[in-house]
Amino acid sequence: MDRLTAMRVFVEIADRGSMSATAEALDMSRPMISRYLESLEAWLGVRLLHRTTRKLTLTDAGFKALRTCREMVALADDVHLEASQEGEVQGRLRLTSTPSFAQAQLTAAIVDFQALYPRLEIDLVMLDRRVDLVQDRIDLAIRLSNRIDEGLVARKLTVCHSVLCASPAYLKRSGTPKGPQDLNAHRFITHSNGFAPSYNLRKGDEVTTVEAQGTLTANETSIVRAAALAGAGIAMLPTYYVGEELARGTLEVVLPTYELDTMNIQAVYLSRRHQPLPLRLLIDFFVARFGGDVAPWDRERTSLR
Repeated sequence: MDRLTAMRVFVEIADRGSMSATAEALDMSRPMISRYLESLEAWLGVRLLHRTTRKLTLTDAGFKALRTCREMVALADDVHLEASQEGEVQGRLRLTSTPSFAQAQLTAAIVDFQALYPRLEIDLVMLDRRVDLVQDRIDLAIRLSNRIDEGLVARKLTVCHSVLCASPAYLKRSGTPKGPQDLNAHRFITHSNGFAPSYNLRKGDEVTTVEAQGTLTANETSIVRAAALAGAGIAMLPTYYVGEELARGTLEVVLPTYELDTMNIQAVYLSRRHQPLPLRLLIDFFVARFGGDVAPWDRERTSLR
C-alpha cells in the first residue's frame, strides 16, 4: 500500500484519537483505515497503537515514529502546495499557551491568521501542567520563559513586562507605597505556578528585593487579577493581561518608576527540519504581530512615561 498515505492515516489517528473520526476526515472507510495502519506497522516492524474498545493510545514506538511521519506528511504537502499554482494553505496545527496570554492576545491573533488562511484548522490546547510537545502532539507552544528546553527550538517573539498593581480601593484603605521598603506592610496576592514569592525592583543601578507577604495564592493568573480587582492586595501581573484595567483605572500601578524582572515570550517547536508550511507561516505571523523592541500592548504605556 501507499506508505505516504499510511503515514497520513497514522498521523490523523494520533491527532484525532479515533479511527472513525480519521475515516471521516480522510473520506475513507473504517476497514481501509485499519488496513493502512496495519500495513505501516508491518513495514516498520513495530506496533504503533494500543487498541482497546474505549480508546487508542500510542506505544513507545508509536511516539518515536509519529514525529518522523508527521514531518514526511508535512514535507509532501509542502511540495504539492508549492508545485501547484492554485495551491491553498491547509492542514491542522495544535497550539498551546498560558491561559492568560491566550485569552488576552493569542486568540485574536489566531482568528486574524485564519482569516488569511481559512482552510487551516487550529486546535488551541490549555493544560494545567507543563506540556510535552511530543507526548501531547503539540506543533507550537507559546511560552513565557528565559530558558529553552534541550531538544527544542525557540524563536523570540517579544518581552513580557509585569507590574505591581492594586485596586484604588485597596490603596485608599492601606496606603500607597512610596518606595520598596513600604511594601513590607502590604498584602500580596501571589501566583503559585511560575512566579517567585519575591520580586526584584530596579531603578537605575539600584535593585531591591522584596519578599511577598500574602494570604491568598492562586495557580491561575485570571484569579490573581480578579483578587486584585476585588481589593485583596497587591499583585504582580503581566502588562499584556491588565492593560485595559490600567487604562480604565480599575487597577493602578504601584511604584511605577521601578521595573520588575522580565521574561521572553517565545514560539517553541520541535525542529527546523521539514517544518510544515502552515507552521512556518504562523510563526512568521506571530513575529510580525507581537515582535519589535516593545510589545504592542506596551507601546502606549511606554510612550506615556
